[in-house]
Amino acid sequence: MKPLPTSAPEAPSAAARLRAFAVHVLTALGGGIALLALLEAVREHWAAMFGWLGLALVIDAIDGPIARRLQVAAVLPDWSGDVLDLVVDFVTYVFVPAYAVAASGLLLPIAAPLIGGAIVVSGALYFADRRMKAEDNHFRGFPALWNAAAFYLFLLKPPPLTGSVLMALLVLLTFVPFHVIHPVRVARLRSVNLALMALWGVLALFVVMRDFDVSVVVRTALCLIAAYVLGIDLVFRLMKRVAA
Repeated sequence: MKPLPTSAPEAPSAAARLRAFAVHVLTALGGGIALLALLEAVREHWAAMFGWLGLALVIDAIDGPIARRLQVAAVLPDWSGDVLDLVVDFVTYVFVPAYAVAASGLLLPIAAPLIGGAIVVSGALYFADRRMKAEDNHFRGFPALWNAAAFYLFLLKPPPLTGSVLMALLVLLTFVPFHVIHPVRVARLRSVNLALMALWGVLALFVVMRDFDVSVVVRTALCLIAAYVLGIDLVFRLMKRVAA
């Protein structure tokens, strides 16, 4: 008995392709926003720069879920959303913040260009590393969140030597295999993680609107959230060892 012929899969409709391509345009818009952020940085309008980088961060947070919902990869297989996302993320998370760190005047003059260059190089290598995420969706090493690192540099304004050492330390931590939570994709304490990220977003917006002129309470809250993101997995690992 001859097998029944199988019908070819139905091609996506023009409307589906248009919706899928609109998601790619949304992702690519982050690159245009990065240019606006860089223009503000060149003028030393730092709060405006972080405002644009914050908008790019919002786009990066929403384009992935939209793409998965619309099955963009299946509808437009010739366009790589992953590559597009990495290109835009490199500009918004690494390149523009690296310029801000180097041009901020908050580092030692001799160290500023060297650290800025090291941020760009280490960030490029990190984005090329296929092991950048662990199986449980934690990031391996400092996850090139240089927009956040630059934000804290401007928020805290440490002495130039201290700021230079901290930025250099983060460059080195890019290659150290400790784990940092992904607040959306890590299952453990996801509701807590999301709540803290929402609080961080509100506080960061307040800081930008106040041009970094905020109280010690706000600074402390933002630092505690950063410490949680960077260290909570290490705390759980230590607790597990103690329990064993």
